[in-house]
Amino acid sequence: MQYLLLIYGDEDGWESLSDDEQEAAIGEYRTLRRDLTAQDKYGGSNELHGVESATTIRVRDGDTLVTDGPFAETKEQVGGYFLVDAESLDEAIEWASRIPAARRGSVEIRPVVERAGAGS
Repeated sequence: MQYLLLIYGDEDGWESLSDDEQEAAIGEYRTLRRDLTAQDKYGGSNELHGVESATTIRVRDGDTLVTDGPFAETKEQVGGYFLVDAESLDEAIEWASRIPAARRGSVEIRPVVERAGAGS
């Protein structure tokens, strides 16, 4: 089963880290990606631009409302994700616990709905 590991954190938190701490975290992300790939469990990952670049849309009664920014004002924002193939939620939790941002923010684990014939 695929799981999406959504990485949440305070966008200013990264900037508060020293250069050495940032480099160490980047190394951990690279190691995680390498380990997932080696076990054929890596589905992709990306860091996202900040919330100032977000656009939210809502369609109501056929009208599209476009708003700059995220859907809701929150203390933590989605900053990136990993898509992993895992045998169980327990395995997804193990992978998620290796994401450096989990120590400063949180990682939400969501199973991906698999529909026959839906493609990817």
